[in-house]
Amino acid sequence: MRAWEVAGPGPIEGEPLRLVGKPVPTPGPDELLVRVRACGVCRTDLHVTEGDLPVRRPGVTPGHEVVGVVAGTGGMVTGFAPGDRVGVAWLRRTDGTCGYCRRGAENLCPASEYTGWDADGGYAEYTTVPAAFAYRLPEGVDDVALAPLLCAGIIGYRALRRAALPRGGRLGLYGFGGSAHLCAQLALAQGATVHVLTRDPAARRLALDLGAASARGAYDEPPERLDSAILFAPVGDLVPVALRALDRGGVLSVAGIHLSDVPPLRYESDLFYEKELRSVTSNTREDGRDFLALAARHGIRATTHAYPLDQAQQALRDLKAGRFDGAAVLVNDRPPKS
Repeated sequence: MRAWEVAGPGPIEGEPLRLVGKPVPTPGPDELLVRVRACGVCRTDLHVTEGDLPVRRPGVTPGHEVVGVVAGTGGMVTGFAPGDRVGVAWLRRTDGTCGYCRRGAENLCPASEYTGWDADGGYAEYTTVPAAFAYRLPEGVDDVALAPLLCAGIIGYRALRRAALPRGGRLGLYGFGGSAHLCAQLALAQGATVHVLTRDPAARRLALDLGAASARGAYDEPPERLDSAILFAPVGDLVPVALRALDRGGVLSVAGIHLSDVPPLRYESDLFYEKELRSVTSNTREDGRDFLALAARHGIRATTHAYPLDQAQQALRDLKAGRFDGAAVLVNDRPPKS
């Protein structure tokens, strides 16, 4: 099969990825073999490729927003059959026994493993996933539209929950890429007023088209105080900017897995009046199931830009450079061999 691997972490403007031929993986006893039909391009893939996230598996194949069909099952798997459409997301495996898992916080499991970081992911024609961590996907939505929901959507949903937005509240979104434009749709569907703050003019236009009340530059002030804010851009300098935009008792949720250094905060202007700063760590499977159900109910759709699988490196370059709004998706453009 064709698969991309991180040959040597470094700037995507070089060639840190390499397209290689490798054997189709064999699923473990509790795993599914999945023929990849589409895989979203996530900023976390960029962090893995460029080395912002430390190497866990040399030569790893990135990709964790996978839509595919079951091509085989391990001997212990029940409930799945060849041909079933499934989704593969970032959280790949937890121990299920630690205190975090037992209290429903499996996203904090110290033994957690991740698709496209600890194990080969979806920038390939086939991948594997533990059956217990595969998602059953709704009908009536095509593969390309579904792919970004499996990380961008799920993480945006968890970030929205962490932001503790009150009913009918005022939400600020800093950065407006794949995750934020899905989060905005959900917040709007639930009655929020959404203000978008991003450097990209095309993203600002998309935000307004989706129903945002305003769209301004990333360092601008929103037109009103915010009850909650979510930082999607991996820019630590925006943390005090977003905190200062909050109303009393407001919450800032930081959605990314990687963030540049945060400058010193001033207590009086940035944190006083019971403002809160919260991080977001991965997601639980319950988050994933809940978000996919909400996305189906509210008709949440990603704005997508399709690339053939062999253009994965270019898709990541375009992501870093901000050359598209919404989300990029790799499409497996070759039929499976019989």
